[in-house]
This record gives sequence, C-alpha cells and structure tokens, in this order.
Amino acid sequence: MKVEREKFSETVDKMRKEGFDYLVKITAVDYGDHLEAVYMLRSIAGNKDETLEVQMPEDDAWMPTIIHLYKAADWYEREMHEMFGISIKGRRMDRLLLEKWDGIDPPFRKTFVWDTPYRTDEGKK
Repeated sequence: MKVEREKFSETVDKMRKEGFDYLVKITAVDYGDHLEAVYMLRSIAGNKDETLEVQMPEDDAWMPTIIHLYKAADWYEREMHEMFGISIKGRRMDRLLLEKWDGIDPPFRKTFVWDTPYRTDEGKK
C-alpha cells in the first residue's frame, strides 16, 4: 500500500490498533530518481500481512520513527539511516552500527561508486 510520508505515522498507529502487532522488516529502495522506504507488518492473530511503501525525494530523505510502536524498529531504522542515508526524525542516532559512514554516498544508494575504496584505514595502527 502506498502511503504519503505526512500520513505515515497515523497510518502505522491505526494499523497497530487494528492488530498488526509484528514488524517483519524495514528496508529501502533507491530507484535512481527517488527513494522508497518499505515497511512490512504482520497481524499474527489475523494472519494478514501488509507492506507500506513511502516515496521520498533523494535530497529530502527522512522518515518518522516508529520505535514507540515497534521496539524492533530500532535496528531497522538505524540500518536504513546508515545504508541509504535516510534520516529518522524523532530519535537520535548516537553511533553507527554497521559502517564508518561519512554522510556522502551511502553504500546502498545508486550514486555510490563501488570501484573506489569506501573506507581505508591505511596508516592507522
């Protein structure tokens, strides 16, 4: 289901109240001209799955946090921030979990150049 970013928080809150009690996964996709955040929710009792897709421009990449609704969102939101460069509003990212990211060309963006070394620790002991 496509959801506007401005209505995302209320949509997820409503779905949580309707029984979608399990967060399966959060990820993102870079289509080249825009980014899309993908949230997969499950209702265990209702045996239903729903996928929420939120489009955003590459130069304004952010999503609101849902950690207050799903504790499992913690790792996924941090991963989305580090790998795709999507900011998560409503929470702090105190430290990186996966990469030494400099904020330029996150590794899962299409603009990332794989032919050059991303990080080198040469000269450090």
